[in-house]
Amino acid sequence: MKAAVFVSPEKPLEMRDVPKPEVGPDDVLVKVAACGVCHTDLHYIDHGVPTVKKPPMILGHEPSGTIAEAGANVKGWKEGDRVLLPAVLTCGTCEFCRRGRENICKSMVMFGNMVDGAYAEYVLAPAKDIFALPDELPLEESCIIADAISTPYHAVVNRGNVRAGDDVVVIGCGGVGMSAVQVAAAVGGSVIAVDILPEKLEMARKFGAAEVINAKEVENLGKTVKKMTGGGADVAIEVIGNPATQRQAFDCLKKGGRLVVVGYTHKDLALNAGKIMFFEMEVVGSLGCRPVDYPKIIKMARLGQIHVADLVTQKFPLEDINKAFDLMRRGDPNTIRSIVIP
Repeated sequence: MKAAVFVSPEKPLEMRDVPKPEVGPDDVLVKVAACGVCHTDLHYIDHGVPTVKKPPMILGHEPSGTIAEAGANVKGWKEGDRVLLPAVLTCGTCEFCRRGRENICKSMVMFGNMVDGAYAEYVLAPAKDIFALPDELPLEESCIIADAISTPYHAVVNRGNVRAGDDVVVIGCGGVGMSAVQVAAAVGGSVIAVDILPEKLEMARKFGAAEVINAKEVENLGKTVKKMTGGGADVAIEVIGNPATQRQAFDCLKKGGRLVVVGYTHKDLALNAGKIMFFEMEVVGSLGCRPVDYPKIIKMARLGQIHVADLVTQKFPLEDINKAFDLMRRGDPNTIRSIVIP
């Protein structure tokens, strides 16, 4: 099969012919319809973040497709079924899985990190982990549910605990941030989207933001948000991964507010501990999504409560995957999410 292979950091992915995965008795082989192009992959390629499986390997953790083959023990699935694969596979037996926190599973396995991913014609997955995609949803574009939509869903609903009527600030309107905007709006939040690109802010309005702020055009973001909301946001969600914007997000909160850290950074974050204590502030991390929530997200997409296809602004054939990453590096203001199609 054809695959885009990660050979080493700071080098483009290489198109190669590699063996098709062998199907075990409890596995399904999925013919990849599309796979999302994510910043996480760019961290491996450009920023020296190591993969658990050493290169050469296949990246890609946002796949959708159809079942090409099912193992001997697999029940309830057949060739041709439309499926979504989660970005992370969970064991189901560790203490965190048993507590309903499978997204921080002790034995988690991530596609395109610990095992070969989906920048290829086929990808192998345990049958227990796949989800059915209804016919009403587009097969290719729905691949981004695997991460770009599920991750912000978990951040908004489970970690942010956003409720109807809450004032919610989302800082960063890239692919994950834009999904956080629309999920927060879908559950009843009044969303303020923050970015430095006017094009992104215009898109954020279309995805449900009640207000937008260009951070370059205000002297103090926290004061601006507090003035707009009459005291501050209930929840602030930072999806950039920068200590400076994480502090800004914290400063946007009212007393008793909650900061949700979604953006990754290896740098330390300094916050005023006295303020956290005295005002009963909360700072929580958010990683991925629990498997139990994927059917809910798929249903929201099927009912039109969140929009999937509109988030996909660029499609590339697998052979042009490096062009997709070049587009991400440039930070094109009109791009929300790119996908590659084998």
